[in-house]
Amino acid sequence: MTAVALKFCANLNFMFLEAGAFLDRYRAAKRAGFDGVEGPFPPAEISLEALVAVQKETGLKQILMNIALGDVPGGQLGCAALPGWESEFLVNLNRTIEYAKAVGCRKIHIMAGKLDGPATEVHDRTYLANLRVAAPILERNNIIGVIEPINKHAVPGYYLACYDKATAMITAVGSSNVKLMLDIFHCQHIRGDITNGIRALTSYIGHVQLAQVPDRNEPNTDGELNFRYLLHVLATEGRYADGWVGCEYRPVADTVKGLHWLRDFGYWQ
Repeated sequence: MTAVALKFCANLNFMFLEAGAFLDRYRAAKRAGFDGVEGPFPPAEISLEALVAVQKETGLKQILMNIALGDVPGGQLGCAALPGWESEFLVNLNRTIEYAKAVGCRKIHIMAGKLDGPATEVHDRTYLANLRVAAPILERNNIIGVIEPINKHAVPGYYLACYDKATAMITAVGSSNVKLMLDIFHCQHIRGDITNGIRALTSYIGHVQLAQVPDRNEPNTDGELNFRYLLHVLATEGRYADGWVGCEYRPVADTVKGLHWLRDFGYWQ
């Protein structure tokens, strides 16, 4: 099997926070050497025109964008699994697609939402129905929607915290425009056995993110995972189409100083 060339994009929800304002993080990522970025839907005070302008200024590729939040409960956690919020979900999806298309972004993270109690069949039905509504919209706009299991330690109560449920939902939707976000940080917390996880989940994967476990810092910091090995497995066995990996980690100190892992691992010169 031919190895995939991995490429790394900066997550602007976690990295370059020392740069200050949201758009300045784009500029900081460019100065640091990144070719791509991912992250949250822009804050309300950032217009679409301003976002397009900073992308043109920096030349950065927008690899992934989180779905717009609107006024849903739980704020940044979304509403795809929340009964009664179907209309808001659709509004948020269409708004995100508008922004994504304007900056050439081909992936949207569809967030499920946080529950006050255990997930029920009503939540399952709502989630599946919303994904089925989203799939043809995503297909028409040539965008992939990714769903991400998030571990209970990071976000207690998040609806989607299981890879079996995630893959069952993707299978039930039956669209090549709905795929899995494999965040290695969450995957280690939820199921462990990352090497076999990559092999088992590879046909579902639409995007990958990383961070060391348990402190969510740079991949070369002390922790449970050997990222030099895992990234090799991902590149050689992952059948991962575009090769982009999101750096969704909290830098130990200064973001730029912590980037030497990319050179140590041989991904940057």
